[in-house]
Formats: sequence, C-alpha cells, structure tokens
Amino acid sequence: MKATDRKIDTRHGRIRVSDTEGSGLPLLFLHGAGTCRKVFERQCRPHLLERTRIIALDLPGHGDSDDAEDPEIAYSLTGMIDTIDEVLVTLGVRQLAIFGWGLGGHLAIEMLGRSRLVEGVLLSGTPPVSRGLIGALRGFHPSVDLLFATKQHWSEREFKRFEQLCLGHSATPDIRNAIARADGQLRSIFSQSIIRGDGHDQRRTVLHAEVPVFLVNGTDDPFIRRGYVAGFEDHARNRFVELIEGAGHAAFREKPEPFNLLLDRFIDMILENRSADAVRLAAWR
Repeated sequence: MKATDRKIDTRHGRIRVSDTEGSGLPLLFLHGAGTCRKVFERQCRPHLLERTRIIALDLPGHGDSDDAEDPEIAYSLTGMIDTIDEVLVTLGVRQLAIFGWGLGGHLAIEMLGRSRLVEGVLLSGTPPVSRGLIGALRGFHPSVDLLFATKQHWSEREFKRFEQLCLGHSATPDIRNAIARADGQLRSIFSQSIIRGDGHDQRRTVLHAEVPVFLVNGTDDPFIRRGYVAGFEDHARNRFVELIEGAGHAAFREKPEPFNLLLDRFIDMILENRSADAVRLAAWR
C-alpha cells in the first residue's frame, strides 16, 4: 500500500496512521484485538485504491501506537472511539465508510450509532450484540477459547492458540510480532466495557441503520454464531449477510479473493448512494 505514515497526538497517546490520501471515498480499516493495521494488506489492491482513500490505524495499545497512560479510560469502548474521532478530525475526514474486524467491528458499530457521517459499515468476525452478558452470548459461542480475547496475560500455549483461532494459517511474522506486542490490559478492559453495556446497543444500531451494512464471515469462524448473524439479513434495508466458504475468523486474510469482491460491492453501493444524493441535491436547488 502506497501510503503516508505518521503519528497523530491524541489525549490517549500517539496513534500510528497509514493514509493513502487523495480525493476518493474515505475508507477506515479497524483491526481486531491483538493485531495491527498491517493485517489489511491483502485488501489494498489497485482497484480499491483507485476509488477510495484508505486510512488504517493502529488502535491504542497496538502496533506502533502508544500504550495508554490511563488504560481504564482509553481502552473502554467510548475511550477508543474518542481516540479514533481525534485522528479523523486531524486528517480532515468527515464522511466515511468503515471496515471493522472483530474488536474493530464493534468500534465501527459504535461510530455508526454516534454519527450520521458514517456512510456504511462492513463487519467481519463481529456479531452485533445487545447490551450485557446475555446479549453477548447470543452472538458468540461460549467457550474457553473465547476467553483468550479477554485475558490480560497469556501463556505461550495460549498465545499460539489465539493466533491459530484468529488468523488460521495466514499469520506473518509482522502480525505475529504485533500480537506479542499488544497491551494485554486492553483485552480485559474492552471486553468488560462491552459486557457492561457501554455505548449504543449494537444489535439495535445495525437493525435501525439507514446506510449499507455488510456482515461477511467465514463459514468456520470459531467465535461467532452463524445463525444469529443470519438474522440481520434484509436486502430491502441494505443489510447483507455473506459467508466465505472455508474461511475462519480472518476471512479477509484467509480467502482474500472472494472477500475483496464483497468489499468492492460494498464500496460500489456507497458510491452509488453518493451519486444519487448528489442528483437529488442538484434537483432541489
């Protein structure tokens, strides 16, 4: 990805950002717990770069971004959103589309609930759950493996298990290093924030969305309940549920070709909506 890399100061520390700049549709990539912005490298193809301005950041406590000085605030759902908002203001970005994976998907839904400037979200590995523990359990498979994403400290065996569950065979040395580097406090604090019900009700936010929402998951994702996610499909309201055959939690890395076709379709729909809005505005004037 040909991009400008920089660090942006926020109230919760410096955030590393890669930005392809340009006048295309701003498309924000939000990675999952324990990884980094480089996890999306297989999505940065010429066809997408021609139409979008890709912005990929390392979330607080991840990659090349700073660990939080006040983790209880910075690593909560609302603290993470505040940090992302500061980055976008600095970059001069207002309207945008978002692709969020895992933890990044939950952040994308919260941004959708907060602002009418989000033009669409694509979620992968992220069931939009209702508030509280019961709501979360309806979207996720309750298992010992799921607890890895909530633990502050890992043994070597747990580290390897987490990598396998999240990335299958798609991990590269830089992604593996990112997992080892990530601040474990975030996993614990963010999961508590979700279970506590911070922010918007994510199920309700997606069901009431007035912009395109794509839910794209692997058939072999070990964390999410496919039947639960299937219930969000409603083409009349521009909600689409898609499955990538033979992929796990990181479908966009494990099976990039079919995934990228769906990402293109998502972008096409948003650009078509923009064109229709421009025609309506011209007619009104």
